Amino acid sequence: MHRALARSYDYCARLARRRAANFYYAFLILPRDQRRAMYALYAFMRVADDLTDSDQPVEKKWVALQAWRRAYERALDGDFSHVVHPALIDVVRRFQVPPDYLRSLLDGVQEDLIRSRYETFAELYSYCYRVASVVGLACIHVWGYDHPRAEQYAEWCGIAFQLTNILRDVREDACCGRVYLPQQDLRRFACSEDQLMHGPWDERYQELMRFEVARARSYYDRAAPLADHLQPSGRAVLKVMTRIYGGLLDAIERRGFDCEPTRVRLSRWHKVAVLAQAVPIRFGWC
Repeated sequence: MHRALARSYDYCARLARRRAANFYYAFLILPRDQRRAMYALYAFMRVADDLTDSDQPVEKKWVALQAWRRAYERALDGDFSHVVHPALIDVVRRFQVPPDYLRSLLDGVQEDLIRSRYETFAELYSYCYRVASVVGLACIHVWGYDHPRAEQYAEWCGIAFQLTNILRDVREDACCGRVYLPQQDLRRFACSEDQLMHGPWDERYQELMRFEVARARSYYDRAAPLADHLQPSGRAVLKVMTRIYGGLLDAIERRGFDCEPTRVRLSRWHKVAVLAQAVPIRFGWC
């Protein structure tokens, strides 16, 4: 492997190990080439997220993100300006990941700079597609799949994961001025945005959250057939990711949606146990 490419993959692996709290455990189940590919995809996304999550003014974040977008386009033509680029483009070419998936991801990240409310679930779905479903679609190109319908299941899987993230961070996001729950839903259950931050977390709030959790679970159910269309390594990593994100959703519900200031997390041992359960799938033993 060319030295610059090896250095790029090593950088992506270190970044994923340091920052990909939930994804990193799932990546470990994959064969080496696929695991390194996932590190590269994650690193590209992480850099984009960090550009928009900084304390810089929105105008500076916008400029930085547009520069990252232009750098991606140049990288597709072989002009690398960041250490992530050699590995990323190697993955795009080797695994035939459509470049538009990563363009859509950047569109979604950009949306966070200009939008903080969603009137309907259809609008929220479009956002979730750009920041999460395209990630799932890129992943199945790395893992390998046997039928085009897998793409629809991967889209729904991304929606399920992103809705879980939103429900985990309802209070934290609201305190930062960002409300992802559709405004229509807040009105339906007579809940205010202030209530998401400060309570009371009464029956109206509980009903709202039960409704949102049920919606997220419906997308996990819709995405379930994806596993049948993946190679063993893909089925294994999907199992790990689904168990981890599904476990977060279960933990949110067990808390009673009480909006405690600490974020819902799964223990490292829980993640290791999930990983161990997926090993037989990875090697085709079941």
